[in-house]
Amino acid sequence: MSRYKKSLEIYATQVNDALRETLYQTFSRRSQEELNPEIKLLSAVMGYSLLDAGKRIRGALVLEFGRLSGASRTGAMALACAVEMIHAYSLIHDDLPCMDDDDFRRGKLSCHKAFGEANALLAGDALLTLAFETAAESGLPPERVAAAISALAKAAGAVGMVGGQMMDLNDSGKSSTKERLEDLYRRKTGAMLRVSAALGCIAGGASPQLLQMADEYTQAYGLAFQISDDILDVTGNQQTLGKPVGSDEKNHKTTYVTLLGLEGAAKECERLVEKAKNSIEPVPDHDFLWWLADMILRRDH
Repeated sequence: MSRYKKSLEIYATQVNDALRETLYQTFSRRSQEELNPEIKLLSAVMGYSLLDAGKRIRGALVLEFGRLSGASRTGAMALACAVEMIHAYSLIHDDLPCMDDDDFRRGKLSCHKAFGEANALLAGDALLTLAFETAAESGLPPERVAAAISALAKAAGAVGMVGGQMMDLNDSGKSSTKERLEDLYRRKTGAMLRVSAALGCIAGGASPQLLQMADEYTQAYGLAFQISDDILDVTGNQQTLGKPVGSDEKNHKTTYVTLLGLEGAAKECERLVEKAKNSIEPVPDHDFLWWLADMILRRDH
């Protein structure tokens, strides 16, 4: 195992532990009168999709850029948890029948398949709002808390992830252009990756130069990551991916594979990975971020 893969696993373990503790504290500090059976069920549904799941790349980006900018560990971790909560909420909603209608996620039943549509919807809502509560209580200086919450809201909201999801729904079954698809991906997937790096920088009070390089890195990284998803939807298998393959074709979606073919999509992915690496090269101790970009080309899930 490479040292960088081990670093990612350590980040993932740390984020998982912090998420578990945050969820526990959220409910344990409430009075017993508040913890009626419905609230206890809500806690379980939230935990089902949030805890011990995924590679925690978004959280790792927060922590790595926080490390590079000298952020306090506690403050950066709170923002990493907030990002992962929003990501988990988005996956719950993305899988719903009114959206992508997927039965499996991360190797197990989708949240709505395990707990019902209404419970899944509410768990997603609760994770979204808990993310901002967690960011607000990060212990960072007030001006950094305000900047982090503002950046997170913009990335997750109407001109970011949610707007991208709406574009995706509208484009289903329609032909699209490369420019339109790139715009969709930069919103739906890229916005939350970009804000992850930005939050790490905000937590540490990074220089404008580092913030700019972090943004350029994650812009290219996010688009490459989504193109690799397009490729894996054709070449992957459900057991490895932990979710159904062929869903893009089933939903008649335009992807980089349908526009450029497998070979063309792979070349575009490689170009973007190199762009990401070049953008961060001036930063000392950038090796982990280089490895993280290269990992996109070796993904099987």
